[in-house]
Amino acid sequence: MFFSEAGARPRTWEASPSEHKKWVKVFKACDEDNKGYLSREDFKVAVVMLFGYKPTKIEADSVMSSVNPNTSGLSLEEFLSIVRKKKEVQLHRNEIRHIFTAFDRHYRGYLTLEDFKKAFRQVAPKLSERTILEVFR
Repeated sequence: MFFSEAGARPRTWEASPSEHKKWVKVFKACDEDNKGYLSREDFKVAVVMLFGYKPTKIEADSVMSSVNPNTSGLSLEEFLSIVRKKKEVQLHRNEIRHIFTAFDRHYRGYLTLEDFKKAFRQVAPKLSERTILEVFR
């Protein structure tokens, strides 16, 4: 769900006003009895509504452990912050998948050294063969 410190981080992304509105609407729809927070189960339903998958126990535990101990669940602000981070991760993964697909010219699901060399010749023609080999490894 979140990036490791050593991992690459995507550019900061901001939700459009309509997307932000949608997230608030989902929060309110999942906030049974208008408690002002989402319980663990409410959060799972919200993730299904926004991202189309049911979060794992590990993901739900991670999110719920980050909740303010003085509350019974995720506040709207905490929920919006989590959704924004998840959306950033989703966009970053999609960008990586798109780039990989562009390099995988034969649709094999992996890159050969030759695929890699051809791709780099197109995007960075002045890069040395040695550097390309090091990056590939």
